Amino acid sequence: MLVSEVMTEAVVTAEPSLSVREIALLMRARNVGSVVLVDGTRPVGFITDRDVALCVVADGRDPDSRAADHASTPVIVAAPDMDLEEAADRMIRHGIRRLVVIEAGALVGVVTLDDLASRVGDRASAISARITRPATPDYFSRAREAS
Repeated sequence: MLVSEVMTEAVVTAEPSLSVREIALLMRARNVGSVVLVDGTRPVGFITDRDVALCVVADGRDPDSRAADHASTPVIVAAPDMDLEEAADRMIRHGIRRLVVIEAGALVGVVTLDDLASRVGDRASAISARITRPATPDYFSRAREAS
């Protein structure tokens, strides 16, 4: 099975220059837990409600600071024609629960651990256990390795 068969195509996006507060308001208005920061159609960052709660609010940082300063970068990506097992392996390797799906450099969707869970069978709980990490300051303040 391919990523394109399970990904969400209706992705909420925003400009990297928006503030964390504006991103949080967007998340609430659109009832989502993540936003892809884009430059045109090219993903340049990924920010989740968990990033907002743990890296901004809990650390006492300014909610009017740029969202790009608190987003995960580089964006870890998948291709629509990627096999779900390969996508799961990429999530494990990078310790993440979501992959941004791009085609020809443009955002086309997002695939999450939940999207994969029902498709990879018994491996879902093992994947979840391997990518769920303790909420430590080092983890949330580091840039992720590019894929």
